[in-house]
Amino acid sequence: MKVGEEPRTARTADRNHGRRSGGYLPLENYAALGDGRSVALSGADGSIDWWCVPNLDSPPLFDRLLSPETGGCFIIVPDSPFTAEQRYLPGSNVHETIFTTPGGRARLVESLNSSTAGRLPWCELARRVEGLEGSVRFRFLMRIGTRADTVSPFVTQNAHGILFHAGDVTGSLRYSGGVTITREEDGETEGHFMVQPGARETLAIVAGQNEPLVLPKIADIDHRIDVSHQEWIEWSERVHHEGPYRDLVLRSALALKLLLYSPTGAIAAAATTSLPEGISEPKNWDYRYAWIRDAGYTIKAFLRIGAEAEAKAALTWLMHRLCEHGPHVMYTLDGRIVPDETELDMPGWRNSRPVRIGNVASCQHQHAIYGDIFETAERFVQCGNILDRQSADMLAQLASRCADHWRQKDSGIWELPEEQHFTNSKISCWQALARAVELADTGHIPATSRDRWARERERIAEWIDDNCWSEERQSYLAFPGSDMLDASVALAVRFRFGAHGRVEKTIRALDRELGAGAFHYRYTGVEREEGCFLACTFWIIEAKALLGHEAEARTQFDRAIARLGRGQGIYAEMVDPDTGAYLGNLPQGLTHLALIQAAATLAGHPL
Repeated sequence: MKVGEEPRTARTADRNHGRRSGGYLPLENYAALGDGRSVALSGADGSIDWWCVPNLDSPPLFDRLLSPETGGCFIIVPDSPFTAEQRYLPGSNVHETIFTTPGGRARLVESLNSSTAGRLPWCELARRVEGLEGSVRFRFLMRIGTRADTVSPFVTQNAHGILFHAGDVTGSLRYSGGVTITREEDGETEGHFMVQPGARETLAIVAGQNEPLVLPKIADIDHRIDVSHQEWIEWSERVHHEGPYRDLVLRSALALKLLLYSPTGAIAAAATTSLPEGISEPKNWDYRYAWIRDAGYTIKAFLRIGAEAEAKAALTWLMHRLCEHGPHVMYTLDGRIVPDETELDMPGWRNSRPVRIGNVASCQHQHAIYGDIFETAERFVQCGNILDRQSADMLAQLASRCADHWRQKDSGIWELPEEQHFTNSKISCWQALARAVELADTGHIPATSRDRWARERERIAEWIDDNCWSEERQSYLAFPGSDMLDASVALAVRFRFGAHGRVEKTIRALDRELGAGAFHYRYTGVEREEGCFLACTFWIIEAKALLGHEAEARTQFDRAIARLGRGQGIYAEMVDPDTGAYLGNLPQGLTHLALIQAAATLAGHPL
């Protein structure tokens, strides 16, 4: 496909967009940069406020996102009042900002660089400023974070230059000849430069963890910005999706690519930790881990858009973790069990505490993982691929485990503290056994227990209809005996569960009772403590399209996308339905996955 032009978005100094409140920038005003190993968040006011080095789940080098007064950041900004227009370069995760000042205009282009040979063996964050009109004076500040006061950054000097140190991370600020350093102290470096038409200045940070550090020439770093852009374009041109939402799908695919941890093939749920689901509420979680659910959905999405190498890498990672550890809700990006939660002494975004690392849900059991795993495997072989013997044997064992355990309570897809017989969890067990039977019938996994799986599949369907349906509400409930509705039950349509009559009535009830403007809450009563969960909206849209209501689904899809238009196509987990402000961690993989699923279905190509 050809890569289309992406619009610039105005960010003016006298509006809320691009302006900090209490030191905090709105989440929709961030763009994400990535290199297949880490992700940086760059704000509309020229400040990079989040970057974990060297990996997505490493402690942050820049953490102003969670600590506005003292957190680490890398600021490049005009030294006079300005307005700004932002966009991603077409088909790329290289980003640009056009600054307009009373004296002129200049372009900031920024990238987490790669090379023609792939990911660099060090981290390289590059920022180039080019003069366009008149003259623009810029100032910059690099402030190294203290990791919640667990390290104290310092500098050292040798024959090759000045290095900074933050715990086990060593780095260097590289810059071109027109840059003047005015202050260089432990943890902070400041300076300025001027650009005019035809002139450019480049600043970059190279860094590594407990390893020898290459100090590239600034000209080579500058060149790699263009190399990285071209690499992104070539990847984007291999993305297959035809239909009216091609540009949206491509931008979501590029966001998902940022979350693919290339050293192992794992897929992070998001690039951040502790961004709140509701302001001043305690629902702040660390999403820099690989959930089975997200991995499964991402593999399917990659297969759908023709990213076969990424799909294979992610599936291999998933199969190896299942063989090594058994089915857990999530794993670390390098394949270990996720550590217990630890709270850090930091203000948090907009003073929403706690700030957490680790994730308590890692010790939960969720039946939905069975469905996610088997749906992924079934889609993989449907695309003409094959499973290895070890994976096939493991899947057969997992199907029997699901057949044994489906009657038990679990924590559900929303990782709630009290276990219940969640309807979505039972549907997911049905889904797992239905796909296991199909895989056995087509010779992809051992069929020794095939008939048993089929019988249990029917028992689950009967149990759901007997226990989870409410005649009064005309809907499946969140769990038996509850008065709650659960938007995740909309996934039943994609899973091919149940008669359309009851499922369609459930979709109508979810839309009616959980809808808030263009969006939807996760379940009944949760609006008191969090925003609308974006994936739920796209799940409901997809369900309507699959049930034959394409025109209604398309109208709802267009309305949701329009309401999300304050950002640049990098979506968070949630949104405030009244203001349109983003909430929760970002980029949120599940949001982009659900968008791709809905767009593909609306284009007549359901996944």
